[in-house]
Amino acid sequence: MDKEFISVREIQLLYADTDMMGVIYHANYLKYFELGRTGLIKDLGYSYLDMENAGYFAPVYDIQATYKKPLRYGDKGFVKTWIEKNDGIKTIYGYSIVNGEDEVCAEGTSTHIVVKKDNFRPIAFKKAFPEWFLRYEDIKKK
Repeated sequence: MDKEFISVREIQLLYADTDMMGVIYHANYLKYFELGRTGLIKDLGYSYLDMENAGYFAPVYDIQATYKKPLRYGDKGFVKTWIEKNDGIKTIYGYSIVNGEDEVCAEGTSTHIVVKKDNFRPIAFKKAFPEWFLRYEDIKKK
């Protein structure tokens, strides 16, 4: 492929996800990041379930979010996800949450490592899943 790949998923904005101001509560954006990340992985033909069945987890190592514009109940919302960095040990996913007018409402990153399921000891992503790692290399942000 040799070019950046961006996965897009529509977000279902529920009334229950708003705060008293009718704005989507800030912690819900982390759920939207997960929606985007698992969507990107699915788009590429992989899954966390397959990873877990192989004896590994990919926990969050670090997460960052910046809020730019309120997303409100009744708006359309989308999460765009890409591979920001993939060094063989850590993978950094990039996110942009936009409204129906494609205005950026929030953006952020999450950093993930791969650990063995039985003892939570880190293992290199490129060693545990070489094909998956190389696919990320093909599509990561240049």
